[in-house]
Amino acid sequence: MNPFLNKLQPYPFEKLKQLFAGITPNPAYKAISLGLGEPKHPTPSFIRNALTEHLDGLASYPSTAGIDGLRQAISAWLARRYGIPALNPATEILPVNGSREALFSLAQTIIDPNKNQHGTPLVLCPNPFYQIYEGAAYLAGAEPYFANADPARNFAPDYQSIPEEIWQRVQLLYICSPGNPTGAVLNLQDWEELFLLSDRYGFVIAADECYSEIYFNDEAPLGSLQAARMLGRDNYPRLITLSSLSKRSNVPGMRSGFVAGDAAIIKQFLLYRTYHGSAMCPSIQSASIAAWNDEQHVQENRALYVKKFAQVTPLLQEVLDVKLPDAAFYLWARVDKLVTISDTEFARRLYQEFNVTVLPGSYLARDAHGINPGENRIRMALVAEVEECMEAAQRIVAFTKNLAAK
Repeated sequence: MNPFLNKLQPYPFEKLKQLFAGITPNPAYKAISLGLGEPKHPTPSFIRNALTEHLDGLASYPSTAGIDGLRQAISAWLARRYGIPALNPATEILPVNGSREALFSLAQTIIDPNKNQHGTPLVLCPNPFYQIYEGAAYLAGAEPYFANADPARNFAPDYQSIPEEIWQRVQLLYICSPGNPTGAVLNLQDWEELFLLSDRYGFVIAADECYSEIYFNDEAPLGSLQAARMLGRDNYPRLITLSSLSKRSNVPGMRSGFVAGDAAIIKQFLLYRTYHGSAMCPSIQSASIAAWNDEQHVQENRALYVKKFAQVTPLLQEVLDVKLPDAAFYLWARVDKLVTISDTEFARRLYQEFNVTVLPGSYLARDAHGINPGENRIRMALVAEVEECMEAAQRIVAFTKNLAAK
């Protein structure tokens, strides 16, 4: 068996299952989960119709590169969304089966395990982070190196603190903006810092932007391709952006996304995927074209999140150290505002006493450089309808006040 598999840690939800083992939640309360970041808003009917109207695509083997119409629709969306010249649909865009699949497999294309004159290759990850980054590093023959999120920098990692000998080993850097779980968005100065480091050390940047369309300010989040163009990096050297329809269009089951950017990397990634056998179903491609071509449903979806966060956040601020994020659909809260309690104990007792599930922040991070930056925090995914999220928030307030009174 592949020995790298032994390096994989249990997924956060497996840890949560173990944390709750043997617990019977209070039967007086209906179960509410804020744990899983799975969109719960209805899938727009026009996307469903586009899918069923193109079921004849099931009779054909799909092309790994995807159909021209899909790549053109993605290119047009990127141009509209970020105000950049249209990317070349043939060479700078590639459809993928959701951003998760591509985030993982991209490392297989990028990492050269034999290029190790300075030591084992490294994949630089934010901390806390999406665990796919870590698994991708291990199974590509590299090691993850964690850059802790700094609350003083809007949760951006402090890259200046990373030693020269570490940078010399980095071949791939994952960054998530808007961030999971923090909801923070990188600014132009942050991107300029990353691009300069990439120029100096030659690593590839994989920009995970799957939450880009859920935001709470009037100005949409800055994207990596947009930042590159603003800084004169017209050909996107060593930059790959990844996004999907899952959160934007409430279609996580379609597993439809794309990678875009550096044409040389896209070419090699296409070669890899030709052997990997990960072409997108033609029916899904047709439905994806419809989704990328429409913005009305995205605006309506975003309005639901804006309304929800505007009601839930002030309520939780009574008992937790939490604020409205820049974007994404998570609240990233410290639990020790009123009580001294660990994130795992908070999650366990909340589940037991009020039947609400939240994810301990320490499960989303690793011990690195003397700390676990997720410690004493919880992640709450506000993906359900507003009434359910408000009910969960009211229970969290009651639970925390009960703890504080003891």
